[in-house]
Amino acid sequence: MIGTIQPLNPIAVEFLGLQVHWYGIIIGLGALLGLWIAVRESVRRGLHKDTFVDLVLFAIPIAIICARLYYVAFQWDYYSQNPAMIPQIWQGGLAIHGGLIGAVATGVVFARIKKLSFWKIADIAAPSIILGQAIGRWGNFMNQEAFGGPVTRGFLENLHLPNFIINQMYIDGQYYHPTFLYESLWNLAGFALLLFLRKVNLRRGELFLSYVIWYSIGRFFIEGMRTDSLMLTADLRIAQVISIVLILTAVGIIIYRRMSGLSKKRYLDS
Repeated sequence: MIGTIQPLNPIAVEFLGLQVHWYGIIIGLGALLGLWIAVRESVRRGLHKDTFVDLVLFAIPIAIICARLYYVAFQWDYYSQNPAMIPQIWQGGLAIHGGLIGAVATGVVFARIKKLSFWKIADIAAPSIILGQAIGRWGNFMNQEAFGGPVTRGFLENLHLPNFIINQMYIDGQYYHPTFLYESLWNLAGFALLLFLRKVNLRRGELFLSYVIWYSIGRFFIEGMRTDSLMLTADLRIAQVISIVLILTAVGIIIYRRMSGLSKKRYLDS
């Protein structure tokens, strides 16, 4: 019976008043798995095994802060009236574009300090980033957020989804598109693509830029289905605008670096 459907508990553990949310656990697991993959690949590419460990000690907290500030900035009407909610990231509200800005800026500074190639680091990190995003979307699932427009239960059943996903998409008396799942699967496909492109031996920087293009294409279309988008104007979704800008910028950088000779080195070069 529909009336008996209960959402999954977003709290994984509660002890002595301390609540540990699935949202944070899932994002943490995605980050750890991504780090493990990046460390293994960085050693194969001739970097010290601690390079990415040192990087993420700065990049992850900075990315989380930037992701939150980005989200809060575009929801300021609410947070200006509820400032106590700003640090409560376990309730959701991390904008991936803000996180990417923070992570890339940290990577640039880190590479300069360590006298390493930023593009080399970015290429190694790219599969880890998109895998972490694929896993992180399940945190949205547990919070019943980042969903799309209304659909019927029959529509979801025709997608051959397991009942636990279908039931979690029943929110306030209505079923919704599991856009978190669409993006997670798109990102998993992107992860597989990037692993393949490693063997193609693209020019340095192009693996990361391929990630930017792949992710942005999927995000553009999936964002158009969502009901909780951050809006630039009444008709413009911020994530879609940013996605178009990122695609054009990434393509432009690839063309410029090839024409100018800045991308002579390739991914598998030492």
